[in-house]
Amino acid sequence: MCGIAGIMGTDISKKLHDMLISLKHRGPDGSGAFVNGNLSSGNINDLKIQEGSFGLGHDLLSIVGCESGSQPLIYDNYVLVCNGEIYNFRELKNKFNINFRTDSDCEIIISLIKMFYNGSLYDAVIKTIGQLDGDYAFAVYDGKHFAAVRDPVGVKPLYFGENNGEKIFAFASEKKALWKIGINDVKTLPPDSMIYNKELVKINNKLNEIQNLQNKSNLSKEILKKQLKDLLITSVKKRISGLSEIGILFSGGIDSTIIAKITDDLGIKTCLYSVGHENSADLKFARETADKMNLPLKTKVVNVEDVRKYLPLVLDAIEEFNIMKIGVGMPAYIAAEMAHEDNLKVMLSGQGADELFGGYNRYLKFYEEKGERAQEDLKKDILNLYHVNLQRDDAVTMANSIELRVPYLDPDIINIAMNIPMKYKINKDNSLRKCILREVGAELGVPEEIVKRPKKAAQYGSGIHKMLVKKVLKEESFKDIENKFKYSS
Repeated sequence: MCGIAGIMGTDISKKLHDMLISLKHRGPDGSGAFVNGNLSSGNINDLKIQEGSFGLGHDLLSIVGCESGSQPLIYDNYVLVCNGEIYNFRELKNKFNINFRTDSDCEIIISLIKMFYNGSLYDAVIKTIGQLDGDYAFAVYDGKHFAAVRDPVGVKPLYFGENNGEKIFAFASEKKALWKIGINDVKTLPPDSMIYNKELVKINNKLNEIQNLQNKSNLSKEILKKQLKDLLITSVKKRISGLSEIGILFSGGIDSTIIAKITDDLGIKTCLYSVGHENSADLKFARETADKMNLPLKTKVVNVEDVRKYLPLVLDAIEEFNIMKIGVGMPAYIAAEMAHEDNLKVMLSGQGADELFGGYNRYLKFYEEKGERAQEDLKKDILNLYHVNLQRDDAVTMANSIELRVPYLDPDIINIAMNIPMKYKINKDNSLRKCILREVGAELGVPEEIVKRPKKAAQYGSGIHKMLVKKVLKEESFKDIENKFKYSS
């Protein structure tokens, strides 16, 4: 993962440079900028950006290879910057007989756009994203027109806005890059959408299939379990390809434990990271689970002083004052900090599993009231994950130069999950939720006591929410933090 930025207007050189500096934590391994035909790359402090009216910039987080994978990528008159991973780039290279000039998986995007181009950049981009399997936000320019695109689920962030006074339009991976150049009215690009020459366009690609599912599956529970298990393994394989070691945001719950079991079975060096108060449920369960599965676990026990210390850092990352986001984001921020100290570049999380398989207590109520129609509530939450959960998790991990990948949010898994009847997800008799996922975990070899264990929400399981609300935010120095916070929503 990286940081990308784009800007159009007059005298944009300094503004683009300032944007890239704001995003540097997302890509500490090199920077590049393209403005009106001129390319510059290297250390951000030495970057010499030419003046012009349109520019694209990129901060690189080198994960696998990438010795020749710095961006922007330029093919003839096409220019690309991308923040993301294209999981099927090898298949597409073979399918279309494409020879790469770099070792960046993102090169497949510009290659396909060039191949599909027939006088319209818009049409070429639409055809290209129809081929992609990945999590991405990218922008492409053909010398006259530009397009900025976000993936179907919204795993990778992209924001945009205008400063009418200075007559500039810009987009970037984080809001702070836009605030830095005087754009205060920042908008989020929705998933499965594109900005084409400043106009917002809905793509209606893979997510459209998810939205229109009507739970018509007549498959048996055993077949659904097998399909789900196979897809989970495939999804994890995609997201660890080329890596020798991986970190996992770990709570000891069924979601992250299944991921840990799969990575370990695949022979990838796996380290678990867990954060919480000394007597928190998350730390207790994480330690028990790691011990039973014989996996290394790194923990950080946090106290009130730690919450004070990390509060401004988490606020700067998530870019708004939101107590729920802070409560969940802080343990993830600290876990990513530990992983960065261990020289990791990638972590996995169980994000999305609760929404897909009915994990929250409110889904039990919905199911009791609506029966199978409660599936609509799950679908609605999946479609809105990008608003809070995905933005928050990306922000706090990338603040520590860690790319977070989310296996449960693979479109194939979303599709099958939305076709699994609610009766297989929630047991009304004992109020157990995520039932079919727990059964898959058991088949994968997750210990029985972990399969059956309920888990608190992250902000409560870690104990951080309680310290934050009952102590830190009541202290005199933090009472007005919402008003004082520079980027408060």
